[in-house]
Amino acid sequence: MNELRAIDRLDTRPRFSEHDAIRLNRMFRGSDTQEMLRAVIDDDLIGDLATVSSFGAESAVLLHLLSQIDPGIPVLFLETGKHFPETLAYRDALVERLGLTNLVNLYPDLDELAAKDDTGLRWSFDPDGCCEIRKVRPLATALAGYDATFTGRKAFQSSTRAQLPRFEIDTSDVQGRLKINPLIDWDADRIANWFAEHELPRHPLVERGYPSIGCSPCTGKVAPGEDPRSGRWKGWDKVECGIHQPGEEPFL
Repeated sequence: MNELRAIDRLDTRPRFSEHDAIRLNRMFRGSDTQEMLRAVIDDDLIGDLATVSSFGAESAVLLHLLSQIDPGIPVLFLETGKHFPETLAYRDALVERLGLTNLVNLYPDLDELAAKDDTGLRWSFDPDGCCEIRKVRPLATALAGYDATFTGRKAFQSSTRAQLPRFEIDTSDVQGRLKINPLIDWDADRIANWFAEHELPRHPLVERGYPSIGCSPCTGKVAPGEDPRSGRWKGWDKVECGIHQPGEEPFL
């Protein structure tokens, strides 16, 4: 598949442009998910790759797909200090079950926590600021060495994700890193079938009414018929933690 090398990675920056993302989307139009993943990973089309995983309700599907191709791919997990205990136990169990060999736990800066969230309650009055400290900044630091990252986002999860492409430019990164959304066109039934077919373990909170799982203070149950992510940051005008939207000015 030498034609897949049409996009040359240069040592200069930016790495990729919007034009490159468009070309990749056209190149893989009609390709199934596994075919696309194998081409991207095995043919070194993109460069240095990692996946960002929350080890949430549906994370096992993408991690399973990746583990079948390269179990050593870096799996970046934001250890915010606010996760449900069930999530941490699920993370460890899933890593062992799938044979993943490169789990990378990312922690917030201790000095920044002491200066800006010494009580640990910033989430209660400034959830954006809490996410900035505990997710956005640690991830930005970790991703500096990668050319692209896989995400588990899917169009059916919320209206803000409905039009996402498979390949896009990470607009929070001035160096032109790619985001790859392998499951963007998967629906809930296909996700459920994959779990069943491959006997993947479910996050224990799913059956308790949590179809989307983040940090415990900012995650609630979802009523039937609501968007799966409607339980996140209930009562706030907030739909993303900040790692999947354009960067904003740092809070003070």
